[in-house]
Amino acid sequence: MEIQLSRRDAVWNLRGALFMVLAMACFTVEDSFLKAAAQTLPVGEVLISFGIIGVLAFSVMAILAGEQPFSVAMLSKLMLTRSAFEIVGRLFFMLAIALTPLSTASAILQATPLVVIAGAALVFHERVGAARWIAVAVGFVGVLLILRPGAEGFGMLSIFAVIATLGFAGRDLATRAAPMSMSHRQLGVLGFLMLIVSGLIALPFGPAPVWPGQAAAASVIAGSLSGVVAYTALTIAMRTGEVGAVTPFRYTRLVFAMIAGIAVFGERPDIWTLAGAGLIILAGVAALTRSR
Repeated sequence: MEIQLSRRDAVWNLRGALFMVLAMACFTVEDSFLKAAAQTLPVGEVLISFGIIGVLAFSVMAILAGEQPFSVAMLSKLMLTRSAFEIVGRLFFMLAIALTPLSTASAILQATPLVVIAGAALVFHERVGAARWIAVAVGFVGVLLILRPGAEGFGMLSIFAVIATLGFAGRDLATRAAPMSMSHRQLGVLGFLMLIVSGLIALPFGPAPVWPGQAAAASVIAGSLSGVVAYTALTIAMRTGEVGAVTPFRYTRLVFAMIAGIAVFGERPDIWTLAGAGLIILAGVAALTRSR
């Protein structure tokens, strides 16, 4: 019986890991398009446009599945808390990718799994052994190696990505505790609705909205659709398997972001960034191995 349960858990962990990798790849595509759009459009306008498209997409998906796009559960204390974390994460990460290199912002975001694993142990009482705590610590050292606090590469604007990290970690933990009566489509509607709120908060602090050109409009639409796929995959991943087993695959976002940064935006990560990224990935693999 114990062997059957362990095999079942392994299958669910693998499924969750695959959805997490898909989510990270799509988030990188989303980030790339939105960074391009933010070069000609105010950040608040990009967030609002992105949110509207996402709400419409998930609402259609919910209706086709025979669900109501909006649920009473969205007004629960837990979901309101999740929404607040969503606003913080989305708003500050959008500012980070708009104002700093994509590879740097994504590298800082890799601290999110560290917070999630610690939160899973403290909030959900999931077992996180000493070996996995060591792997988490090693991954955090890798993040510090990339950031090199006090060095020239760590600017004040990087604080935006740090704040976003805390927001996304809180959102992911709240997603884990979200009532199972809410589908990932309804969670998507709620999440993208918070993007609209984030945009409304940012709009007064930036330039006045402008009518987007064809390139900017195409970037917003493409980024939004990629975000819909990413958000769906992330929600499924966080509801599948152990948080401590699935979360390390968030580190793949760093690889995707570096590829996009180099290929699309001409960024050139230095040797310290590459070394830190390698350390983070090794730590993530070690954490997954120990969870198995």
